[in-house]
Amino acid sequence: MAGEIDAKLAQMGITLPEAPAPAANYVPCVKVGDVIYVSGQIPKDDAGLVCGKLGEDMDIATGQAAARLCALSLLAQVRAALEGDLDRLVRVVKLGGFVNSTPDFTDHPEVINGASDFFGELLGEAGAHARAAVGCAALPLGVAVEVEGIFQVR
Repeated sequence: MAGEIDAKLAQMGITLPEAPAPAANYVPCVKVGDVIYVSGQIPKDDAGLVCGKLGEDMDIATGQAAARLCALSLLAQVRAALEGDLDRLVRVVKLGGFVNSTPDFTDHPEVINGASDFFGELLGEAGAHARAAVGCAALPLGVAVEVEGIFQVR
């Protein structure tokens, strides 16, 4: 039987991806007590990786959609760490967002809102979190954004 968070995802028309495997020598998440630290997730959809540079060949709306894809992967990692029981998720504590951007691009927070807004829509008050949103000269594989997260669980 699906839990409340799974039911809300279904209501939103969202199917979480499988938790992506790590691309190098690290683990996708670490659980310490009631906290799960999830490694940075990059945006991938049915067409593949979402690559680009904000301020050059990608607009804010497309960057926000990429950040939302990262949030879906973050949640998939949490689901895997909780053995499929998302109702053990208490809250989103913090997100760290990295935006592949030109030196003159300054709307990093707007881009990472794609991830933040998703968690707010899904979890309400439990989705409110602390956050960083920074620009980078480049990101792995040329992706547009990368988002990492810290989650409280029970």
